[in-house]
Amino acid sequence: MSKRIVVFNHKGGVSKTTSVYNIGWMLSKEHKVLVVDADPQCNLTSLILRDDFEKYYVEDQTKNQNIKDGVSSAFLGRPHPIEPVECTSPNRAPNLYLLAGHANLSEFDAALTFAQTSNNAIATLQNLPGAFSELIRLTEEKYSIDFTIIDLNPSLSAINQNLFLSSDAFIVPTNPDPFSVMAIDTLTKTLPKWMTWKRASLPMFTDSAYPMPESEPKFLGSLIQRFNIRNGQAAAPYRNNIGEIKTKIGGDFFAAMASSGMVLENHYDHEIVSEGYCLAEIPDFQGLLPKAYAAEVPVFELTDSEIGEVGSVLENMRTKRDGLLDSFDRLKNRIESLLKYV
Repeated sequence: MSKRIVVFNHKGGVSKTTSVYNIGWMLSKEHKVLVVDADPQCNLTSLILRDDFEKYYVEDQTKNQNIKDGVSSAFLGRPHPIEPVECTSPNRAPNLYLLAGHANLSEFDAALTFAQTSNNAIATLQNLPGAFSELIRLTEEKYSIDFTIIDLNPSLSAINQNLFLSSDAFIVPTNPDPFSVMAIDTLTKTLPKWMTWKRASLPMFTDSAYPMPESEPKFLGSLIQRFNIRNGQAAAPYRNNIGEIKTKIGGDFFAAMASSGMVLENHYDHEIVSEGYCLAEIPDFQGLLPKAYAAEVPVFELTDSEIGEVGSVLENMRTKRDGLLDSFDRLKNRIESLLKYV
């Protein structure tokens, strides 16, 4: 059975999409991985489809193969069941499958909000809270998926709440600025409220065509990203914020998750605990990023020829690439280890 991970922070600019893409790609070296684009900006879909992005939404064979059209039968009351989506894969990652996003996905947010707050008073709405999970489940079965990673948009919307609560585990990406610290405070209050709602509401949807999954998401850890390195460590302007994020996550945030039953109890290793439950610190990709985009691969997959430099510039970029490969490989191993206890 596939394990679902949601990568979520309601703050924008924390590399949610990049994290889903890179972690998914790394996991797909040994497993079958589904990545789900639930952000109407469709950045994850664009990263994978590249030049085929626009035509994907106009060609007959692919234009309905996305998350919005996948659940439309439930949301629009059509008389046929939800069916799995036909996924696409990058050329160099055949075990990585994309459930594409849709720019108009947020059109369903109002109906889902009503369905999740009406206490099942309107029978026609009872199938909506389980619809997204059913679409993902069917697609997981179609491709024999081992891990599913869901990319959410930066908001506290009903769709985000629904997909978060349909997952088995979650990762909180951050970047070292004061707004990330403030965002952690909001998540500390919001995520337990979501979990409380699910536990109270689950019985109301047991008889629906698409029951909500009983899973309760567990906190795997945080990511700290998008900072520059000086002399082998985060540059001075970032260090204080990195420390504050770790203190917040390891303190009030973790305590709130623990009180809500959303942690893995004693299954975090000493190193993760000592780092404030930070799974990885990922510095800025700098000059590797445009080269990775041109090659249609993550930064750690670039070959020397794709880097396309010589001399000391090549050597510096190669060192940077290899360092990122080590970081994402270690991150992948930590995620796999923790998911054994989910």
